[in-house]
Amino acid sequence: MHTSDQPIFAPFEFQRGLRLKNRIIMAPMTHMSSNPDGSISEQELTYYMRRASGVSMVITAATWVSEAGGLPGAAGADRDAFIPGLRRLASSIQAQGAAAVLQIFHAGRQSSRTGDYVSAGPIPEDKEGAAIPRELTEAEIPAIIRAFGEAAGRAVDAGFDGVEIHGGNGNLLHQFFSPYTNRRNDRYGGTLRKRMALALAIIEEVQRTVRSRAVKPFIVGYRLSPEEPGTPGITMSDTLAFADALTDSGLDYIHISLNDFRSVPRRGADSSRSRLSIMQERYGHRIPIIGVGGVHTPSDATLAMQTGIPLLAVGRQLVMEPDWMKLAAEGREGKIKTTLTSNDQQLLDIPDSMWSLISSIPGWFPFERHSEK
Repeated sequence: MHTSDQPIFAPFEFQRGLRLKNRIIMAPMTHMSSNPDGSISEQELTYYMRRASGVSMVITAATWVSEAGGLPGAAGADRDAFIPGLRRLASSIQAQGAAAVLQIFHAGRQSSRTGDYVSAGPIPEDKEGAAIPRELTEAEIPAIIRAFGEAAGRAVDAGFDGVEIHGGNGNLLHQFFSPYTNRRNDRYGGTLRKRMALALAIIEEVQRTVRSRAVKPFIVGYRLSPEEPGTPGITMSDTLAFADALTDSGLDYIHISLNDFRSVPRRGADSSRSRLSIMQERYGHRIPIIGVGGVHTPSDATLAMQTGIPLLAVGRQLVMEPDWMKLAAEGREGKIKTTLTSNDQQLLDIPDSMWSLISSIPGWFPFERHSEK
């Protein structure tokens, strides 16, 4: 197959007018490499520039909207002082030919730079030493909604092409949507629809801010995790109902966070079909769906796109092989690097903190072990 015939190389245009040169996006991945104060570091810039030239869009690592919900080593967008660094990040990505999207989040019970761990309720993470979060009061929630809007406004001012509201992978918005962590009986919990209320209010505030300040096409997306393994927990039927509301909210895309694009529902939907194919069939004619997970080679990407989804996010593979798209375009799939070695950090421009994180989590990245001679 010629590269021009492969679906991953076809251009794509969002309804807002943002045009992408192909269908492959760099997925948001934690790198822990921003400066200690939350400003953008030089290593961070180098890391993104190395990977932005082939893909059509880069979604940054999660950037906190409030220091109380900030992750150490992550970037911040909660004050105007961060705008110059964010502008350098956006322009560095765009200079390589990719659109730049800032992912914004609040960690909730997962992390706090101030020591004030908060959540939908006082339920800690299931890990040793986890902090018991305090339940956010209804009166505190409007400030968090405003924080997302203000962070999105700073992304506009910094020249980004969009923001992605991170509502998956266990962060605060995930905690409010989950029936396990959200046992409230107020306007933000008690029913499925009320568990969506915080996310929908944030989407509305972000869109209001963006539309009042953007002078060029600027997209707003939402990332979600479709299911939780435990009971009670988020089911696929919960997510389908949520996706109905997200689609009606005027978002530009929905990003499904998965470990493997082939994965099937645990409960609440047809388990003979992948989650992506179900989402695409139900919503793909109304809103673009971004899929992610288990895409290692261009052949994997082509297979994933057979579900009908228009866009694919690639994460770990771009860390290991920054030239993934170049090799794919040249028809040299066999040359794509799919493992790391202990000598790869400098070769691949992986920041120090990210390399330490990769090395400390067994199985997160495949390492090639060489025997001593």
